[in-house]
Amino acid sequence: MVSFHLAYTAPINPSDASPTLTVPQVWAGMERKAKNAHEFVPAITECVVEKEETDEKGNAVVTRIVKFKEGMGPPGDVREVCVHSKPAKVDYHQENGSLITNIISAGPSGKPEDVYMTFAFDWLHPELEDEDGEEARKLKERYQRVAKMAVHTTIDTIRRLVQEGQIQ
Repeated sequence: MVSFHLAYTAPINPSDASPTLTVPQVWAGMERKAKNAHEFVPAITECVVEKEETDEKGNAVVTRIVKFKEGMGPPGDVREVCVHSKPAKVDYHQENGSLITNIISAGPSGKPEDVYMTFAFDWLHPELEDEDGEEARKLKERYQRVAKMAVHTTIDTIRRLVQEGQIQ
């Protein structure tokens, strides 16, 4: 089995961004993303919520089925269990053991607008045996591009939804 572990971080409020997003606004966007992933991540073409519940810790849990564009994620229907740890992170658990974690974190200044978004990925590929092989190398390169794109499009989508008044 080959595993890919990588992460990408970007500032939520770079100096040229407007409006400045608050943590509650970003969290509202993350909650929406769990139910409407295709609005936030172009690699996802479809998102259907199967169930919503609360776990024993009081965390919201959304079970959903997503479909990825060909070559941008696993093929076919992918069931994900999305565990919300408000207001810091959402863990997306896939049936094959892969895990994607979306994190909202404070920056070094401690100012409310100094916040970052990190997506961390643990992608498992039991069908691959050679982590140094050509197929694994291509997948890793693709995943690095997808990680960067997913963080930036998520931030951009949340900002647009705030501008449109869909997130307060």
